[in-house]
Amino acid sequence: MKEISIFIRQEDFSKIVGILRKHNVGGITFFEINGSGRRKREPVPERVRMYMTGKMVTPEFVKGTKIEVIVPDSSADQIVEYILDNLSPDTEAHGMIFVKDVSGAYEIGTKLKGESVLTPK
Repeated sequence: MKEISIFIRQEDFSKIVGILRKHNVGGITFFEINGSGRRKREPVPERVRMYMTGKMVTPEFVKGTKIEVIVPDSSADQIVEYILDNLSPDTEAHGMIFVKDVSGAYEIGTKLKGESVLTPK
């Protein structure tokens, strides 16, 4: 099994969920995050307390979304390639994907284990 962590712009969330649903991913976890990295950050009006100063500043961190899924080994590469092919039309960085090995999965209550817990009912 593989864990796929996907860090994306908030506006790409529905596209990624659609891709994951198309690949029959059973469980999806997501978080609204703030982070920094290679993604371009646009200047925004500076605010001090509730007042605009009239200056523009480039934020150190930007809002994004982190999506986590666990998938069978046989699906991981296909899902990642599909995301890259359908969400990377330009040459500018706007997200990251990390894939990690998962050694086990156990469903609390039913005591099911392994890849059988990954498929939707």
